[in-house]
Amino acid sequence: MSACATARATDPTRTKNIHQSPSPPPPPNGRFRIAGADLSASIAVFLIALPLSLGIALATGAPLQAGLVAAAVGGLVAGRLGGSPLQVSGPAAGLTVVTADLIHRYGWRTTCAITVLAGVAQLGLGCLRVARTALAVSPAIVHGMLAGIGVTIAVAQLHIVLGGTPESSVLDNLRALPAQVAGPHPAAVSVGVLTLTLLLLWPRVPGRAGRLLRTVPAALVAVAGATAVASLTGLTVPRVELPSWSSHALAGLPEGPVLGIAAAVLTTTLVCSVQSLLGAVAVDKLVSARPGLTTRVGRSDLDRELLGQGTANVVSGALGGLPVAGVAVRSSANVNAGAVSRNSTLLHGVLVVAAALLMVPLLELIPLAALAALVMSVGIQMVSLHHIRTVTRHREVLVYVVTTLGVVLFGVLQGVILGVAVAVAVAMHRLARTRITHEEKEGAHHIHVRGQLTFLAVPRLSRALHLVPHGTRAVVRLDGSFMDHAAYESLQDWQKTHTAQGGTVELTDRRTGVRDSAHDDGSRPAEGVTTPNGTSTRTGPETDPDADTTSHAGTTAPARPTTPGPDAAPNTPPTACRCRPWTPWRNHHCAHPPSARPTTHPADTGTTTGTGTGAGAGAETTDTPTDPTAPSTPRSPASEPSSVQQLARGISAFQRDTAPLVRGELARLAREGQRPSQLFLTCADSRLVTSMITSSGPGDLFVVRNVGNLVPPPGRESGDDSVAAAIEYAVEVLKVRSITVCGHSGCGAMQALLSSEPGGARTPLTRWLRHGRPSVARMADEGRPWARLSGRAPADAVEQLCLTNVVQQLEHLRAHESVARALRDGALELHGMYFHVGEAQAYLLAGAGGSEVFDHVEAAERPR
Repeated sequence: MSACATARATDPTRTKNIHQSPSPPPPPNGRFRIAGADLSASIAVFLIALPLSLGIALATGAPLQAGLVAAAVGGLVAGRLGGSPLQVSGPAAGLTVVTADLIHRYGWRTTCAITVLAGVAQLGLGCLRVARTALAVSPAIVHGMLAGIGVTIAVAQLHIVLGGTPESSVLDNLRALPAQVAGPHPAAVSVGVLTLTLLLLWPRVPGRAGRLLRTVPAALVAVAGATAVASLTGLTVPRVELPSWSSHALAGLPEGPVLGIAAAVLTTTLVCSVQSLLGAVAVDKLVSARPGLTTRVGRSDLDRELLGQGTANVVSGALGGLPVAGVAVRSSANVNAGAVSRNSTLLHGVLVVAAALLMVPLLELIPLAALAALVMSVGIQMVSLHHIRTVTRHREVLVYVVTTLGVVLFGVLQGVILGVAVAVAVAMHRLARTRITHEEKEGAHHIHVRGQLTFLAVPRLSRALHLVPHGTRAVVRLDGSFMDHAAYESLQDWQKTHTAQGGTVELTDRRTGVRDSAHDDGSRPAEGVTTPNGTSTRTGPETDPDADTTSHAGTTAPARPTTPGPDAAPNTPPTACRCRPWTPWRNHHCAHPPSARPTTHPADTGTTTGTGTGAGAGAETTDTPTDPTAPSTPRSPASEPSSVQQLARGISAFQRDTAPLVRGELARLAREGQRPSQLFLTCADSRLVTSMITSSGPGDLFVVRNVGNLVPPPGRESGDDSVAAAIEYAVEVLKVRSITVCGHSGCGAMQALLSSEPGGARTPLTRWLRHGRPSVARMADEGRPWARLSGRAPADAVEQLCLTNVVQQLEHLRAHESVARALRDGALELHGMYFHVGEAQAYLLAGAGGSEVFDHVEAAERPR
């Protein structure tokens, strides 16, 4: 059978079938094509942008054409030149307060000139490639700024909804609001209430009809409905007035104090840039949720986006338009409508131009109260409860509140400056807030430091350390990640003095317990703490669970350098095993060099390095890259702990490091019982860590492991009650929604099947492997297509059998009555999976019974 399988691996017809590409040929170059998805998305975005652009222009006090100019320029210029293909730019609600203040102070033509200068500033920032720096602003400041702008917008537009005229500041609007409420304009109030009602109810229309109706944007329905009712009933309300384009005002030379103009340019640049860059990042998150779109669109180029926004502001300001920025509402609508390229943004700009030129009579029917109600709802939505919960969880409510109040009371720039100042103060307070306690228990003096150790905490640290009597055992626990030079020297001086007087010192951290000890002849700094030279000291025998130093090839990747203290003593045993994170996969196979080696920078060698000082110092482990398929070097039993010690050490590490983190979740599972989402059936191979491969935790997977990930078919003669019972329990009792059969590379069971001879010894292993013989027969069947990996042929006959076995075991699964019944009811799905151990790469079966192809699973983007 082995020879037969090998012969088929070189079959030219099979190879041709494996490499056949399922992708259609690319379109010929030089032809401009617009995808249907881009066309439909552009229409959806246009229907949202048109009323919002007019409403924002109304809210700023600018000519209403200015909103249309900004929308068109944002679509055509920023859409073509920007670095975020699916972000839609235009007049943004976040710029309403800034622009309204500029118009009130300097007039419209100077405001246009400020917009041009802000665009030039954005171009300069884009050329300096500092776009990423803008993202360093605390999210609490950004959310507070948007909330303050939202409050300002909502209060001002409420006056228009009530039939009045807004004042120039929030405080004035609040003071005038009682009189406005006492004497409202009934027609304007009716139009505003109708608009808000349609905005609220339209997305909530139930049923199939609701799904169809929701394809029309709520903003368009609200404004169009209010306009239709106002026109049909003859309500007397102020309406949109669009003067002739021949009288449209363009930018003029800036007039006003130089410092005032400079501050205005800075404010406009800041708000436009931050909002556009944050919008681009948000669009990336939306795109990543559509896996098929990620490879086609790619991630945003933030520096190019800044250049595109700057160019758009220069053009918009020069043509008499509002400032331009990325708009979250339109961008999310663009992505959700199915846009696949920047053509949707460009087409939306073309549609805005067409509407501005051809739809003037229709636009002039829109009541101003309807636009005001639309913009007021946008302002209310800018005060996001989700953002408030987020800043509360991160203990940044003070920053959020101060920024919001600062924007409302003093202006956007002043509010942001106040927010930055408070954020810096909060960070300094957290850095300086260090709790140091001393207690004596079990014959040892425990010094517990919570927080960062800086020079501000040195006096309290010294007082606590001097409470430890001479010649006693001291344990210093550091629950922080930073130690400055003053604290480092203070701790080192005390440690040397205490050990010289016959005492012992143990330095620990909260993650891994005892990390270093010194007795009489030397001392070392605490591990896991960043020292003043920027390195992390690591001299203890245990690992940092937060670091990952394993490469995909099974070799030890670069670790952070070890830097002993200046007075470190050579008291580390040369046989101490310093295993790095994830080395349990390698059975703690540590090399023990006979003598110290000089420090080698890990980036140069790709190895874990160590440093010894003084004669006979023990060096850190150095794991040289090895072939993962090569046989392991025999280890000396005298140089490694017994299996009992390994087990106890692993359990102890769990109790110390992991149990405190998962105890609450496990307690909940103990109360509620297990409710896993899927049954995961895989091989018993020790290299497969199911929770790691699937990123799952307690209660997520119901796991069955056996030799060869086999599923014995049901039946009295061939069945296996153990696996069948697990399947029945998972489907009937646990109600799992899916079952995954996972094979892997280098499977010993598959190798045994290929090398087994008929009539061999009947051992428990061979009797169990009989359930894999249908997989061998399936692979040898010339009438069946081969299971294969997407993009390449199987490496050898063993890998081919591993893939075929997954497909065959899925057929065995379907034969079980409980599985067949759940499949008929649509309550269960079956999945095939293949994991290549050496590549650390997972593949999912795309189809069964037809083209049995295992597709490469791409790495998802990390949440930002």
